[in-house]
Parts: sequence; structure tokens; C-alpha cells
Amino acid sequence: MTPELIEKIEKVTGERPHRFIRRGMFFCHRDLDVVLNAYEQQKPFFLYTGRGPSAEALHLGHTIPFIFTRYLQRVFDVPLVVQITDDEKFIFKDNLTLEQTVKMGKSNIKDIIAFGFDPAKTFIFSDVEYIKYLYPNTLRVQKAITYNQMKGIFGFTESDPVGKFAFPPVQAVPAFSNTFPHIYGNRATVPCLIPAAIDQDPYFRMTRDVAQKLKYSKPSTLYSTFFPALQGKKSKMSSSDATSSILLTDTPKQ
Repeated sequence: MTPELIEKIEKVTGERPHRFIRRGMFFCHRDLDVVLNAYEQQKPFFLYTGRGPSAEALHLGHTIPFIFTRYLQRVFDVPLVVQITDDEKFIFKDNLTLEQTVKMGKSNIKDIIAFGFDPAKTFIFSDVEYIKYLYPNTLRVQKAITYNQMKGIFGFTESDPVGKFAFPPVQAVPAFSNTFPHIYGNRATVPCLIPAAIDQDPYFRMTRDVAQKLKYSKPSTLYSTFFPALQGKKSKMSSSDATSSILLTDTPKQ
């Protein structure tokens, strides 16, 4: 994030950039200027972020992208889609059943709603429940990516469940506007801005590459650093390690 780009954010929005930008928490991007230029030209775009439910409640680290996304929705007055990847956590976490991840997803949605997103312009969906609409674009993405590309990007091995190879396209497709026919019909060229943690970049680099092949709009991304664990800044908060994090449901004693 260059000083010039931060100045442009202030110019376009008409207010001081969010403290997460000023303090360097959101520190890098891909094509953010493309979205800002579109907004200046009064062209539409939408926001996309998500949550992988592996616990009943969010921890403080999870709040960063949602607080920031709420700011983006407010200053730009644009639609937001929030993906709940209950399918991903079932596939990637050996100790969780599908029923558990679906239930955790619904619980996490309550936390997400509490951030104060505009109800008229926010669509929160579970992959398991919305798959009918995700699947057509998922197939297009799956056809455009080879097995070797998937191994190279994500480091999957031959002993991994096949579901791990199948999932990244599911995370990719909410970046394409025609995945949401109730919002955009069959339009596939509405730009998308994705605020996320930096570890999500492999997914969205892949998404950007595939978008070009499909003649869809390439999504722009804006990445944050990790929220440090209670043990210090060398590791991040994790739902799988109760000693590393503070949950939104924790009491003062906890």
C-alpha cells in the first residue's frame, strides 16, 4: 500500500482512510486501483469475504476482516457477499463432522451479523446450502485448472482427500458476479474487491488467473497481516488452540 494509493482512497471516499490502513494492518493489494477507478467512474462493484467455521464462535483475529469490510461497505455503499465454507472445514479438519461444521457456520453467522452490515446489501450463504448456484461456475473453474497446477499452488499430495483438490474452485467462484443471479443476473463482469488475510492469496491468485480464461472480471484483493496469538507475534490466533485466542463469547474470567 503506497502513500499515493492511501491518498487516493481518501480522495475517492471523502474521508480519512480506516485505521487498519493507516497502521499498516492492511498492507498489500492486487489491483485495488482498478476498483477505485471504477468507483470514480460511478461503475458498480461488490465486496466478497468469508469465514471457515471450525468453532462455535469467532476469535479476535477473525474480527479484523469483518470490521474492515464493514467500513468498505459503508464508504462505498456497495453489496457484500459472505461465504461460509462449512464444506471446507469438514474436508480439511479430520475431527469435524459435516453436521458440526454446518452448525458452527450458523453460529458464526450470528457473530458476523453483529458487525453491523447493511441488511439490504449483504448476502451471507453456506456453501452446503447454496451449492446449486455455486456449482455451474465451480465446474467452469475446475475445468480450467490442472491437477499439477493445484498441487503447485496449494502443496496437496497424492495421499490427501480428493475433496481438498475440489474445494479451491468453490472459494473462487463468489468473486464472479454471475454466481449470484438474484443480485446480478447473468452478468459476469461486475468487479469484485476481496478483503482477506494474507494466507488467502494463493486462492485468489488462482481465481484471478482463471477469471482471465473465462473472460470474467479479475477480482481485486486487499490483504491484512495476522492478528498475533496470546503467546506473541510469532504466531497467529487459532480456533484449534484455545490457549492462543480470545473468543467473542469468552467471559472476563476466561
